[in-house]
Amino acid sequence: MRAGGGSATAEGESGLGGGRAVLVWSIGVAVYFVAITFRTSLGVAGIDAVERFEVNASALSTFSLLQLLVYAGMQIPVGLLVDRLGTKKVLALGATLFTLGQFGFALAESYPLALACRALLGCGDAMTFISVLRLGTRWFPARRGPLVAQLAGLVGMAGNLVTTLLFARLLSSLGWTPAFAGSALAGVLVLVLLLLFLRDHPEGHAPEPPPRMGRAYVRRQILEAWREPGTRLGMWVHFTTQFPGMVFLLLWGMPYLVDAQGMSRGHAGELLTLVVLSHMAIGLVYGQIIARHRAARGPIVLGTVAASATVWTAVLAWPGHAPLWLLLLLCGSLGACGPASMIGFDYSRPANPPERQGTASGIVNMGGFTASMTTMLTVGVLLDLTGDNYRIAFTVIFVIQLLGVSQILRLRPRAHRREDERVVASRVETVHVPA
Repeated sequence: MRAGGGSATAEGESGLGGGRAVLVWSIGVAVYFVAITFRTSLGVAGIDAVERFEVNASALSTFSLLQLLVYAGMQIPVGLLVDRLGTKKVLALGATLFTLGQFGFALAESYPLALACRALLGCGDAMTFISVLRLGTRWFPARRGPLVAQLAGLVGMAGNLVTTLLFARLLSSLGWTPAFAGSALAGVLVLVLLLLFLRDHPEGHAPEPPPRMGRAYVRRQILEAWREPGTRLGMWVHFTTQFPGMVFLLLWGMPYLVDAQGMSRGHAGELLTLVVLSHMAIGLVYGQIIARHRAARGPIVLGTVAASATVWTAVLAWPGHAPLWLLLLLCGSLGACGPASMIGFDYSRPANPPERQGTASGIVNMGGFTASMTTMLTVGVLLDLTGDNYRIAFTVIFVIQLLGVSQILRLRPRAHRREDERVVASRVETVHVPA
């Protein structure tokens, strides 16, 4: 008998956690770390890519948009695969694909081939994060879930930092092909490690064998996950919080700081690094708070959205170039967006049983990437229509945030009520379990 996973929680957490769990989880996170370095490697190679493939800025931006499109489109299929095949097989496939994509990108000399390689990389990248989330739920107690998820996100941002500080230097000193091909060796290394040492779950905690993966199974997994208010709330939390920081880091931050704020590329790069550092620091704080006080989830989410919207309003309304202190404040607030988006998974996790965690996480993860793609495209269109007026173009941020907040406020009461019912049912089952 299960009431939203209550009995499993009551009886099965004693064997979770510990050194073995940390080791296995660390291997999975290492795969995610490498995927992030590959995903963000183009961010420091834009000028080199323009020269290598002889393309303009709009064609260059297609690389990032294509990766996000593939990533977002793969989320539900990947979630279904994780639930059906387990973490190890999906992570191994993902590592193989993103390593081949990075190595192919190193050798590509034509724009179409380079696009195909980035799409392959995005496909492999899409298989990592959901797998790591599921690995955390299998190896650690549920009460550690928020902190474990935030730590995974922190390691991912560390990959972004390594790209900015290390890969940029390798590219400058070694050149295109040696730098990208050499970095692909990291993918080979983590693939070997996960094949040798990674396990889907601890002994004695094997999930029930899933049914055969036919149309009925796929439809049931998706519909049952979507029916849960916690899954939909998690998706809208992810949608509303993640995109401002991602859009700024992946595409429009550097052009905005250089063209609209008159900064040098070096100083603009330092501000982008601040976004990453802020993400890492705030992620640890958010994870600790939510692990102790689950009621803090909503205030943190809405507070983060309000903070970023307020600072963006001040920056865009400032006549002329915004002062440095205000731009620093903007980058700090954007760094909080990623950790706040992780709270979306803290809503979907208790709403779904273990055998549906991958599918639910895939639905949640689609939210932020859908918002990011929409914002990237809309900002580009508005810049073209307004003659590169960033003040007008960036107003789309407020529209997306308003839509997301309205859905969060609509779904919160139902999701909280359903979660409270599960907590009560779990306690009742625990009381009636014979010693």
